Parts: sequence; structure tokens; C-alpha cells
Amino acid sequence: MATRLNPCYFQLPLFVLAWLLAPALLFAATNAVPKLPNADCLDCHTDPANKRAASSHAAPLALFPTNGFAKSVHSALDCIDCHDGIKEMVHDKNVPPPNCAGCHEKEGKDYAGSIHGMSHKMGASGAAQCWDCHGGHEIVPVKNGGSPVFKLNLPATCAKCHSNTNLTKEYQIEFPEAASQYMDSIHGRALLKMGLIVAPSCNDCHGAHGIKRAVDRDSPINHANVAKTCGKCHVGIEETYDKSIHGQLLAKGDQRGPVCIDCHSAHQIVNPTGKNFKTISDQRCGKCHEDRLEHYNETYHGKAMALGKPNAAPEVAACYDCHGFHDVLPAANPASHLSTNNILATCQKCHEGATTKFTEYRPHANPLDQKNYPLLHLVFLAMTGLLIGTFSFFGLHTLAWLVRAVYLYLHDSKTFREAKFETQNGDEWFTRFVPFERLLHFLVVTSFLTLVVTGMPLKFYYTDWAKFIFGFIGGPDTARMLHRFGAVITFLYFTLHLSSLIGRSWKGRGNLRNPETGKLELKRAFAVLFGPDSMVPTLQDWRDLVDHNKWFFGKGPKPQFDRWTYWEKFDYFAVFWGVAIIGLSGLIMWFPVFFTRFLPGWVINIALILHSDEALLAAGFIFSIHFFNTHFRIEKFPMDTVIFSGRVSKTEMLHERKRWYDRLVATGKLDDYRVRDEWFRWKNIAKSFGYFFFGLGLILLALIIYAMVSRLVH
Repeated sequence: MATRLNPCYFQLPLFVLAWLLAPALLFAATNAVPKLPNADCLDCHTDPANKRAASSHAAPLALFPTNGFAKSVHSALDCIDCHDGIKEMVHDKNVPPPNCAGCHEKEGKDYAGSIHGMSHKMGASGAAQCWDCHGGHEIVPVKNGGSPVFKLNLPATCAKCHSNTNLTKEYQIEFPEAASQYMDSIHGRALLKMGLIVAPSCNDCHGAHGIKRAVDRDSPINHANVAKTCGKCHVGIEETYDKSIHGQLLAKGDQRGPVCIDCHSAHQIVNPTGKNFKTISDQRCGKCHEDRLEHYNETYHGKAMALGKPNAAPEVAACYDCHGFHDVLPAANPASHLSTNNILATCQKCHEGATTKFTEYRPHANPLDQKNYPLLHLVFLAMTGLLIGTFSFFGLHTLAWLVRAVYLYLHDSKTFREAKFETQNGDEWFTRFVPFERLLHFLVVTSFLTLVVTGMPLKFYYTDWAKFIFGFIGGPDTARMLHRFGAVITFLYFTLHLSSLIGRSWKGRGNLRNPETGKLELKRAFAVLFGPDSMVPTLQDWRDLVDHNKWFFGKGPKPQFDRWTYWEKFDYFAVFWGVAIIGLSGLIMWFPVFFTRFLPGWVINIALILHSDEALLAAGFIFSIHFFNTHFRIEKFPMDTVIFSGRVSKTEMLHERKRWYDRLVATGKLDDYRVRDEWFRWKNIAKSFGYFFFGLGLILLALIIYAMVSRLVH
């Protein structure tokens, strides 16, 4: 029979355990702090007369928002559920802040490791805490439209700190304008102005509670993670980017691999289809590809881009038009936009009808690189030598002439002034230029100035005055049309002049025949071609040059000249040279598709150097050397009006062109040149035009010199 156990055997251990724990339980009961009821807290915090400071994190004690708290997510909680650091009803302001992590453990842990939490640990009291973002006693669900962290409200909430000038300066925040930049970006406008809730807000990129610095490897804005962060919305673009040369570099851990924010920026993201994006895109590519950008800037595309309006880039090719957007690949890759299979189609996007030869154009060619561009380098050296040689020779010639003229003026200024007065106010006048020649010169002046005003800003695109001129005339598109109009006028006056030469030659063909035999004689043709009325240089011009230079240095008398001087003949043939070089190279750049049907594309590179340097030579020579020979000389200053009046006084002929005067007297043709028209009736009008053209030329010369000096200095 089983033995039945006494219940006392079970009660004894319990009794012993109670006896052992009794002192501890008694102590705990004696020292326990009673839980403060909400009513006791609200006695003070709802009393309008109580103005004490509530705590270290708050302003002077404010009235508790009873109605707002009743609607909050914490309405069922007691005060000390959050303010668990308060142990006594009577307390000063130095109490611990609310303990949000008591309920929100994960969020609290994330916050502790964030830039905000770490800043607080290091003593940065201004760093954001939970209530700075979510609010205080009136916290509502995140998806509630009234919540400060609701998606539409979050940018303004973050901006409270990130647009606070004092705060951003105190903590040296890297992007103090981030909030305002975001609000004006394509993301900010889509979210805040259009109400597109799918548009990213601050937390979509930076995170919510675990916001970290970009240098932290697990930060969503770390360089290695940016593409993935952006790819949360732009899935297809991320896939394309991952296959590109940039994405492949990033995958290898190469810091040179650019990510989204390197091209689009972080907070100033604009619509990539807008023209403003195109304007700044090249500079962003140039941050990595500086050498490529430098030579791209020397092309028409680069110069027009630099001179375009800030918010309306010209319709010219930017880097991505040729290389692609997110799918940039090496040219050796068959899928590249610049591979042999695709490059023609890439060029044809802008240049319809382009052929394979057109693709041989080199947009990044370096004329200083003899190894890779030998012919281009040779052309560059030739044009540079021509520039230096021409300006050196005629610069010294002009300087010597100026010194000699000043020397004579200082030694006998009275005679000099009297002679100048007589040459300009004589009583006998003779024709130097007929109306047709004056018309041609007017066309030369107007077209040349038009070409310089619209062309030199491209040459010196990096200067402020170039940008001002292009902005004043309406931008690259207007400048291009005006430049081409000037080119048409150039071809017009050149054709008219050649036609007149052919016409006069045809009319004078009888002078080439022997009057007795009626046969053509070579010596007669030679006499006409190299005669004193011809513009063709002769040995006499060389002798005049030598004698003139002797006079500069007081080694001989001042020479007398015939109808044309040696420097006038140089000016004349310089126009032929200039029209040929500038005109042909300009046509190649104007119609590149046509010319590359039978010429290789690199002729466009050569045409650019020829056109640019020859234009600089022409402008610099006309505005300095030619202006001195014609207007700056003391006896001519401030202007020689002969090209407008067409007339020259007898005194001036005897002073400067005595050989011509003597020849006309000897042949009995002097009266044929005697002036019969009225010049003085429209003298002032002509002078006004002359002074305008003259002054504009001097201004352009000063700007050109400034631009060249500034580039040499920098």
C-alpha cells in the first residue's frame, strides 16, 4: 500500500523562501517611488501662471497641448512613460530628455549610430533629436498629412536645421544650401509643386533614423552605394549604368568611376532634357576628363556652349550627344556610340547626310601633339610663324616710323602743322578713288567689322567681354547668322572687284597690241602688269621700302611715291590672301557635310586653325598696322578721309606722291583726275561713319590684346 505524503512537506520550502525574501521585499516596498499620475503633471503644465523652464531641451514652460495630445499616437500613455527620467513631482529644468527608445528600440539604435546621434554623444546639442523631426506631444502617424515627417512635409522639416545659417556655420555642414537646392530641383518641384508622392524626398536618399555621412561605407550616399540608392527609383537606368565603363569601374572599387551625383549633382538635380543641363554637363564631364574638355572647348561646339545664355544652351553637341548618357562605353566596344559600326549614325543625328569621311573629324584634337596629329601640328606651327613674323616685321616698321614722325614734329611742330593744314585744305583736288572703289571699301569695312564682332568672341570665348558681346547680339545663333551674312558680303565685294578688273582688262586689251602691226606684244603686257598704276609689287617697291627705312633712321631723304605705296600694295594683296584662306576654311566649316563627301573629316580641324589664326592676323593687322599707316600718323591724325571723299589735294600729292603727280603732268593726264564732284556737302556724314568704324576697330583691338595677355598670364 502506497504511503501518502504530508502536505507540510511542500509548504515548508515555500515558507523558508518567503522568510528569506521578506527583508528585500520590505525594503523595496519602503523605498519605491510612487508612479506620478498625469493629473499631478498637468497641474503645473496646464497652469498659464507657471513660467518656469520645463527642461534643458525645451523653451520656457509652455502650456500642455491637451487637445493635440488627445489626438496623438501617444494619447494612451502616461507622462512618465516617455519622461521616465523624472522621479519626483518637484523637479528643476535639468531633467533627462524623453526616452523614445524605450518603446522604439530599433529606431533608437539606428539613431544612436547616425550622424545626429553621434553628434549628440560628442556634445553637439544642436543636432536633431526625435522630437525635432516628429514633433512633441502632438505626434501623429507618419502617413498623416499633418505629420512633420509626412513625405510632402519632410523637406521643410529638414530645412529647419539645414537652412539655418547659424547652425550650418556652427557645425560646418558641407552643403548649407542643400534644402533650398532640393526644393528647386526636379525632385523637389515634382514632390512639392506637382504633388507627385512617388518623387523622392530627403529620407529616400539619406535614410530616416540611421542617417550617416557619405564617408561611412554603409551610408546610402556613400560613393559605392549612390547608384543603388538612385536605382531604387531609376531601375532601368541603373542596369544600363552598371554595364557602362563608369559602372564597371565602380564595380571594381575604383574611386574614379563616376556615380549619379557626379553628373547630376546631389541636391540640384535638373531635368536632363532642359537646356540648362546641357550647358553645365560638359564642365561636369571635364572634372574627370580635363584634357578632353580643354580641346573640346576649342571647337565651335565648345565655344558656342561657353558663350550660350545661362538658361538656354545653343543647339550644339555636348559630350553626351556623342558618347551617350548612362551607356558610355569605350570606342572599341561594338555597342559604343563611337564604335566603327555606330559612329556614322551618331554624327547623323545632328549632321544629316554625313558620310564616313565626316567621322574622321577629331573633336578632341590637340594641335600641339605632333605624334598623334602631325599635319595639324604643322599647320599650327605655320600659322603661328606667320602671325609672329608679320607682326614682328610690321610692328618694328610702324614703331620706327612713329619715332621718326614724333622726332620731326618735336623739332619743327609749326611747319608740321602748317603742312598738315595745307594738305587737308588745298584749293586743287584730284581723284584717288572713284565712287565704285569707295563703295567696295565701304563693303569691306562693314563686312569686316561684322565678321570680327561675331567671330572674335569665339576666338576668345573665355573672356567676359566675349560673353557680353554674344549676350548683347542675341547669342550664338544670331552671331552665326550675322557672321555668315558678313561672309556673303565679303564674297560679294571680292567678286565685284574681280569683275571690274576683268572688265578693265578687256577694255584695255587694245593697249597690248602694237598700233602699227596690230599684234600682241609681251613687253606691252608686262608694262601694264608691272606699271605704276598696277597693284602688282615691283622692284621699285622694294627700293621704296629700303629708302623709307633709311629715312626712319635719318640715313637718307624721305622717298616720294607713285600712285600706290609698297604698304598699300601689301594691304591690297593681304585681302586676296585673307579672302582665300579665311573664305575657303570658313566654307568648309559652314558646309562640313558637303566638303567631307570628297575630303577627309580632319580637314575641318585644319580649317578651324586656318580660319581662326588668319582672322586674328587680319583683325590685329588692320586695327594696328593699317590704322597707323592710314590714320595714326601725325600728318593724318585723327583720320584720313580720302577713302570716303575719293580726293586728295595737290599739296598732299606733292608731299607724298610726287612721282605720281609728275607722271600725270608728263603724260598730260592731270586734268583727267581733277575733281569735279561736291565732297563738302556730305563730308560730315562720311566722317561720322568713319569715326564709328575707326573707334569700333580700336575697341576690338584693345579687347583682343587684353584677351591674349590674360590667357598668357593664366
